[in-house]
Amino acid sequence: MKTGVLKWGWCLGLVAGLCSCAIEDMQEVRSPDKHVLVELTGLDKEHYGDAALSVFYDGTRALPLVDLGIETNLQKYAGNLKFKSVTEAKPVEDDYLMPTGKRSHCVNHGTEKVYSFENEEGNILDVTVRAYNDGVAFKYGVKSVSPEEYVVDEYTAYDVPKGAKRWMQQYTLGYEGFYPLSTDGRGEDGSADKWGYPGLVQLRDTVFMLVTEANIRRGHCGSFLCNADSADRYRVRLFSEKQAMDKEWESPWRVLVIGKLSDVVESTLVTDVSDPSKVEDTSWIKPGLASWIYWAENHGTQDFQKLKAYFDLAADMKWPYSLIDWEWDQMSNGGDLQAAVKYAQERGVKPLLWYNSSTQWLGPTPLYRLNKPEDRQKEFGWLNELGVYGIKVDFFAGDSVSSMDYYIDLLEDAAKHKLMVNFHGAAIPRGWQRTYPHMMSVEAVYGAEWYNNNGTLTGRAAAHNATLPFTRNVIGPMDYTPGTFSDSQNPHITTYAHELALPVLFESALQHMPDRPEVYRGLPEEVRSLLSGLPAAWDDTKLLAGYPGEYVVMARRKGNIWYVAGINGTEEGRKIGVPLGRLDLGKGRNVSCFKDNADGKGFVVEENVPVPEGNKALTVDCLPRGGFVAVIK
Repeated sequence: MKTGVLKWGWCLGLVAGLCSCAIEDMQEVRSPDKHVLVELTGLDKEHYGDAALSVFYDGTRALPLVDLGIETNLQKYAGNLKFKSVTEAKPVEDDYLMPTGKRSHCVNHGTEKVYSFENEEGNILDVTVRAYNDGVAFKYGVKSVSPEEYVVDEYTAYDVPKGAKRWMQQYTLGYEGFYPLSTDGRGEDGSADKWGYPGLVQLRDTVFMLVTEANIRRGHCGSFLCNADSADRYRVRLFSEKQAMDKEWESPWRVLVIGKLSDVVESTLVTDVSDPSKVEDTSWIKPGLASWIYWAENHGTQDFQKLKAYFDLAADMKWPYSLIDWEWDQMSNGGDLQAAVKYAQERGVKPLLWYNSSTQWLGPTPLYRLNKPEDRQKEFGWLNELGVYGIKVDFFAGDSVSSMDYYIDLLEDAAKHKLMVNFHGAAIPRGWQRTYPHMMSVEAVYGAEWYNNNGTLTGRAAAHNATLPFTRNVIGPMDYTPGTFSDSQNPHITTYAHELALPVLFESALQHMPDRPEVYRGLPEEVRSLLSGLPAAWDDTKLLAGYPGEYVVMARRKGNIWYVAGINGTEEGRKIGVPLGRLDLGKGRNVSCFKDNADGKGFVVEENVPVPEGNKALTVDCLPRGGFVAVIK
């Protein structure tokens, strides 16, 4: 009898253990490398309640709580959810190529489960959860949508550790703000509670999280974060109060890039979860540098003779493009737009052309040429005949449904006419650079243009520039217009080598070079040669060292050449180590280094120096607000 009791007890224990393992497995979604674990809570089949998830990194809870849910005008899917089912774990394997960006071959590997919850009306909310080696993404889905039903609210909320360091910009329609370090969640004025993507949070010593969203389709608006109720709780708020729903509706992806700072900076998670390219032939999409008149001459495009000087600059520097900015319809002094395009072509330069989106009150011309489908077709056809290669569209009206639809309209019609696109005065990139790979750049940054507007950037540029690689530029191309060696209306106090580093640090498939022709021509021959051959799209990107706002060292590869750039974001001199081990350089490599001279207004160039044996770290002494570039061949 005792033997039978022992056997029966052992069986009960085995069953209990198997049930526990089954429940645990059901709750969890693990990344392929097992570093990232998502744990779902609220998986109760008997009672209605909340649904939420937590994120673990290397076995330790990193993100304590993410609340889940949405609301429509007819029903709520939050706080009233009962767990129904979960799919088996499915591998995500979707590698893809990019003609632009930080990496040409993107590896998109993750693990996916779909959790289904029933609300009190008996309708189902699906939550698709993916765990990646570099983070987490999730989205909502509703398969049974009633006629006239639309989304009115979202209940996604991220609880971050109390007092965590965070770098976030206050929410504005143009995303042109700073990312100051904060621990109280209230920003520099002590009262802010609305924040634009992306937001960077230091979850613990070496673990960081970048919060953003991706894959906005037609009929959807953008969102932002709000921590009005609690400084450490960031709730997703929709820009538009009403979003129409299809019969089968899906939200954009909510994206959390998680890991070391290098994982964050090098991540392609935003494009990984976005729709594949809708452009079959991408051979006409050619990244490159462009001369740009506006920074030095705000109204320079009105003057044909001044504009010619920038075409000449592009030709001399072997930059493929030159941007004809606003007010080109008012051009005079010896020529009009047609004459300008003809002159550019004669110099072997491909012209790009500015347009006003005509969705805001801002009045620079030309106006109302792209708003209607028939007008776009006519205008884009004319640009093809004229010989224009791309457009810059400016002054958008935020993250509304109508704005998102307008962006997509512009991208789809531009693709039909093989026109590259740059959005200015616009919302952040949310993965469209994969879906529409001719979207070459987006402003959405407090960039060098602000030297024209006020004196704020003068004192803040160095720290700001050392923050952007960890924040804004992670999610997509950034039209900062880097490389200002002279002054515009307000001075810069970053050094020459700091400015030289920015076109390497800041990724933009159309990299607009803002300074005056005589300034670029006055640079040392070695520096001109570097700028002449600088790529605008990369095969690989690695963060070698850095911390937001303090300093950053990045390496970008094109072919077999590595471009390493670093800047000092502080007011003190800094000795910066440049570890080379991650670059797999092999033997026989030489490095050319471009550093500041003593006063930071010139260069010291060391060419063709052998790379240290064993790829040991280089050391660079950086001036306050200084920088360097190293080219390894």
